[in-house]
Amino acid sequence: MRLFLGLRPPAPVRDALLAAQCGVDGARWQDEDQLHLTLRFIGEIDHRGADDLGAALGSVMGDAFDLAIRGAGHFERKGRPSALWAAIAPSDGLLTLHRRVASACRAAGVPPDSKSFVPHVTLARLGGHSTGAGEWLARHGALSAPPWPVTSFRLYESTLAPTGSRYTTLAKWPLARRTADSG
Repeated sequence: MRLFLGLRPPAPVRDALLAAQCGVDGARWQDEDQLHLTLRFIGEIDHRGADDLGAALGSVMGDAFDLAIRGAGHFERKGRPSALWAAIAPSDGLLTLHRRVASACRAAGVPPDSKSFVPHVTLARLGGHSTGAGEWLARHGALSAPPWPVTSFRLYESTLAPTGSRYTTLAKWPLARRTADSG
């Protein structure tokens, strides 16, 4: 099983992200079902490991929080853009959830993630022949979408296919909603 933990933006946010997907020749744009924010990539894991991970993640506690899309960016490979993404506005709630998820992963025996956490939603993957990424970044530097409440996080299975990865939700854990009485 190839797994990751993520957050799924609601339909209005996904619609805004889909509307920005144009103008880069050779880009492999993510479809609506693929739009997510990766909290933690797990990678290949056996069923027993997945069960241990699920049990550890069930102990993650936290408050719901809001997220918003603010800007755009890219990743590079060998000096060329390899992915375009929508940036996430700074969020203490997101960073707290990320730390708690990372702790649960360690408790379940998942090796630490060697990559820095860069909160984003991938919009396109680029090959060596893609053109127009710089212009796209200039046009979408102020990309935004309505803020949304994050009330849960999910464990996904990623199945690789010639048309792109398919994501299946395996489990979902709620985050507590704060009320005026709870501080």
